[in-house]
Amino acid sequence: MTTKLEHSEYVNLLPEVRALVSKVVQRNMAEGIMFSAGTDTSIIAYEAIKFNPDLKALTVEFEHGTPKDKKYVNKMVEFLKLNHEFLVFGHDEMVAAAEKVVEILKTFDHMEVRNSVPVYIGLTAAKEKGIKSVFTGDALDELFGYPWQFHLSETELVQALSNMWNVMRFSSKPLGDAVGVKVKIPYLDPLFMDYAKKVPVKLKVNIENGVKYGKWLLRKAYEGVIPNEVVWRSKAPCEQGTGTEVLPTYFDEKVTTEEFEEKKKLYINKDDVNISTKEQLVYYEFFRKKFGKPSEAYNDKSGKQCPNCKGYVDTRTKFCRICGTYPI
Repeated sequence: MTTKLEHSEYVNLLPEVRALVSKVVQRNMAEGIMFSAGTDTSIIAYEAIKFNPDLKALTVEFEHGTPKDKKYVNKMVEFLKLNHEFLVFGHDEMVAAAEKVVEILKTFDHMEVRNSVPVYIGLTAAKEKGIKSVFTGDALDELFGYPWQFHLSETELVQALSNMWNVMRFSSKPLGDAVGVKVKIPYLDPLFMDYAKKVPVKLKVNIENGVKYGKWLLRKAYEGVIPNEVVWRSKAPCEQGTGTEVLPTYFDEKVTTEEFEEKKKLYINKDDVNISTKEQLVYYEFFRKKFGKPSEAYNDKSGKQCPNCKGYVDTRTKFCRICGTYPI
């Protein structure tokens, strides 16, 4: 899927890309930013401080994990002279936030909840600090391709991205609405989306110094503009960046195997729901308390039924937004 590019094939596009990003950031200006110092949010922060030098940057990290974002955040804070704060949370805050996330997103997909907990905590903190709106870096991977899609042929990737654009949604929006903070997503601006959708695959995914990268054109546009260590940073899911990837271990210790097996049987027999992990069990019990069993909470039979939770989801999607089963 990768093609060796001549400098002349993309060099004239780089200032065009930077001008476009600057424009959509300005059109979607916010008071703060949920800042991971990934390529996506670093580019937004670089452009945003031109218009709002007092931009408040918030970085969420789990005190019991090993947040991968931290060293990049420190580098970008120093480089941009950002007004920045680390928001550190522990187990109790995590569990309370997880219950809220389950209620707001109406899901017990353990990956979705695990990735959304830091977002909810960050947005809640923003609200408490009087920040009315925040940037997020959502949508760039959906527009340019995820690492797990790199093995696809060019034709397959084009189709996969097109399918994703039809069903993509971002938890930051409903979480922000629930908390009372406006979430601004520059990469979802129609100007940017229309441009990104037309970018040839070879400019979306390509090789740099022997490594395959997504968002290749965006990275190239900001190479040498912001620190290259950040520009060419590999993709880190929110759970890795914030340190919540250790949550399965935490729940494995909190829930005994005997209790898990007992409740797993209970929910198969009573709700026809198959629970896969102790972490998911905790989230399911939050879900069940609020919504009942999935087959009743998601009962639109015009959709397709998940084999594991029996709820109905959009026919265009290949994974269950309720419990996380893939593929369905």
